[in-house]
Amino acid sequence: MMRVVSLFLPRWATDRRRRRAGGAAPPRETLLALAGRDGGRRVVLAVDAAAAAAGLHAGMPVAKARALVPGLLIEKADPAADVAALDRLALWAARHYAPIAAADPPDGVVIDTTGADHLHGGEEAMLTAMLARLGASGLAARAAIADSWGAAHALARYAARPIAITPPGAAAEAIAPLPLAALRLSPALVASLRTLGFVCIADLMAQPRAPLARRFGPEILCRLDQALGRLAEPISPAYPPDPIAVRRHFPEPIAAPETIAAAIAALVTPLCTALEAKGLGARRLDLICHRVDRAAQAIRIGVTRPLRDAKRLTRLLCDKIETIDPGFGIERLSLAATCAELFDAKQHVSALIENTASDVSDLIDRLVNRLGEDRVYRAEPVATDVPERCLRRIPPLAPETGATWPAAWPRPARLLTPPERIETLALLPDHPPVSFTWRGVRRRVAHADGPERVFGEWWKRDAELAAVRDYFRIEDEAGERFWIFRAGDGEDAATGSQNWFLHGIFA
Repeated sequence: MMRVVSLFLPRWATDRRRRRAGGAAPPRETLLALAGRDGGRRVVLAVDAAAAAAGLHAGMPVAKARALVPGLLIEKADPAADVAALDRLALWAARHYAPIAAADPPDGVVIDTTGADHLHGGEEAMLTAMLARLGASGLAARAAIADSWGAAHALARYAARPIAITPPGAAAEAIAPLPLAALRLSPALVASLRTLGFVCIADLMAQPRAPLARRFGPEILCRLDQALGRLAEPISPAYPPDPIAVRRHFPEPIAAPETIAAAIAALVTPLCTALEAKGLGARRLDLICHRVDRAAQAIRIGVTRPLRDAKRLTRLLCDKIETIDPGFGIERLSLAATCAELFDAKQHVSALIENTASDVSDLIDRLVNRLGEDRVYRAEPVATDVPERCLRRIPPLAPETGATWPAAWPRPARLLTPPERIETLALLPDHPPVSFTWRGVRRRVAHADGPERVFGEWWKRDAELAAVRDYFRIEDEAGERFWIFRAGDGEDAATGSQNWFLHGIFA
């Protein structure tokens, strides 16, 4: 089932103008409007949120807008630059979320995320993170996901608050109550339909198709079928200005996995030759399968180091052939190195002179492409005394930094996240507990070592200015060893709650 994300940026032109580099953007407190020509009139083409709240809107004469808001800042609109920036945003989406992404002018981006949402924690997590990243850049956005471009486009603009997720197969019910303009019909056609009493998409869906086509032409049925997924609407993916890409057209559509694998191998070889000519190695490859029904499917692979080994790249791509649904056949394959870096060639040393280090990059690449980047990583120590912050995830083949964990005080093999509250019997302030109760089981302490005092990192959070923890390593009568702490110094309430917690278990 196809899944398409539509990003809607309602104030794209004004938000982009405020983000201009070099300090040229107007102050946040200034109301901003963009103006252009409509025939012989000078009219407002876009307004920011504050100007809209003051009663301004697109299509209003500039003179009237100035009269309503005396301090209004009027700047010249640049639609061509807005569309070019939208193309760059589509490239950003293609790099971070899915191979097939394109601009949806004048204020949107469409992304085919079929089979890619699990790499980002699911559809809801993916959309939420997407909007958060855009919001951090000063771009207001809404997003919707559905089975077709038309349905996602309509929901993003008329139903997303700020996201809308339509279950597979439920596009008809989701778009039925939306206004007619959600179908991307021309304004004149929407006005004609309203004159006849049509208000929402459900009104059109309930009508016989033939009379609609005779009265209004093919546009209504075309847009309706696209929204319902009955008519394919291909997305032409955005590529960098000078992509390293190869294509192959087939005289007859192909569908068998063996034939697709052979075609992939025939594409990878010239791609590697092109990379070698530029001194580059691929870090990410996107294979797009164009089917005879105008639908497109994509495969994305990534590698941990720049690579132009045709055999390895072919194997990584062929491992994902099972995810391709060829439908009635594939008529064209496109393979592009959407991320390439300088290739540092190395001379292999003879085993008679010295032993070479084992190369596990092939195994790691296969695991990353099968499981996802977030599930294949290496832990690196972080210079901090706070246990929850003592490590971070880094790529498996990232270079060693030499960082180590503190050796003066041993750390448990397993940390509980978050620490679990325990009930204790202890002599304050510096004595370890005599006994504690964890998960309903009471344990008597046979041996204890501590306290080890850990101070809060006040330079990161003001709340940790006075916070401390006192950690103890304890062993119960059964020989099990635990790592527990008291939040606070046992005397001053400002240093912590004075409650006890179990934070780790020693092997």
